[in-house]
Amino acid sequence: MDEETYDVVVVGGGPSGATAATDLAQAGRRVLLLDKEGRIKPCGGAVPPRLIRDFAVPDALIVARIRCARMVSPRDRQVDMPVGEGFVGMVDREAFDPWLRDRAAGAGAARRTATFLRLTRPGDGLARVHYRRRDGSEESVRTRLVIGADGAASTVGRQEIPGHARMRQVFAYHEIVRTPPEGAFHPARCDVYYQGALSPDFYAWIFPHGDTISIGTGSARKGFSLRGAVGSLRRATGLDAGETVRREGAPIPLKPLRRFDNGRDVLLTGDAAGLVAPASGEGIYYAMLGGRLAAEAADAFLRTGDARALAGARRRFLRAHGRVFWILRLMQAVWYRNDALRERFVSICRDPDVQSLTWEAYMNKELVRARPAAHARIFFKDLAHLFRWVSP
Repeated sequence: MDEETYDVVVVGGGPSGATAATDLAQAGRRVLLLDKEGRIKPCGGAVPPRLIRDFAVPDALIVARIRCARMVSPRDRQVDMPVGEGFVGMVDREAFDPWLRDRAAGAGAARRTATFLRLTRPGDGLARVHYRRRDGSEESVRTRLVIGADGAASTVGRQEIPGHARMRQVFAYHEIVRTPPEGAFHPARCDVYYQGALSPDFYAWIFPHGDTISIGTGSARKGFSLRGAVGSLRRATGLDAGETVRREGAPIPLKPLRRFDNGRDVLLTGDAAGLVAPASGEGIYYAMLGGRLAAEAADAFLRTGDARALAGARRRFLRAHGRVFWILRLMQAVWYRNDALRERFVSICRDPDVQSLTWEAYMNKELVRARPAAHARIFFKDLAHLFRWVSP
């Protein structure tokens, strides 16, 4: 029996991998999507309107509509940031990811529930993707290209991209809890906690998902008890009595890799490439955009045979979002260092200019360049708080 041959094998069926598989199948490429069974990534689930629009996400998958974010300081001061026009959508990854994989299959991608093992290159010009089926049997297929979308601890990336194992990460953990009776929790508000006791270098959150709530935190500090912090937050908010539906944890990258491809036949995307926004940890939009850009780079490579086309995915992503990522990374480095600075950071969030520019940038995924005076005011207010010229 001849060995199966594909144009592209996509390893990982989360938002990035499923999007890449969908786009490539729609372009007429022969695609195999490999994904582990039953894995759900810990995720707050926020998606901006641009994602819903650009990736044709149906209304039925939006389990909540957020109209306000509440920032909570180390001293328990609360600052509400109303969204204004529109809303931030919330999805539950338990339903969202399977729908994306089903869409890829509907577009023509083959699907296989399996665990990626390794790549080999026998010398005929095609790579072999080796994987393990659920029954423990090992199989392989031939392919011209592999897209690694298998998370921050990517097996594909660690095998093929030098330095991948040294990727900087935080570890995220959350608990999905049944939503309490009406009135006990606001169904259209996200709560974000900037408190060292809940995260010494990131933040904790309570995000509504309709019938359930995501309560989580993250940290890069070894030895910090994420589960203990989530338990403390649940007790402090009265959510400790609610039924726990599931618990999930996973690493989240902090910075895009220097290379997404191996210059030959492998291209990374999503968390595997580091496409998560610093400071906020937002990843779904960037994962899906990364998957689309990976598909476009892959299609160019398959058309021309020129492996240099693979570098276009990283170049185009950073051209669109590199400056935002740099600003967010700087913001995290400055304001997340200790509770005194976190207190001032939450205080800054009261500012109308900060609120309007934050939401405009988030909703549309573009820096707001048309209001230079507002940017200048924010810059000087930041300096005043950083150097403690004003009280928080």
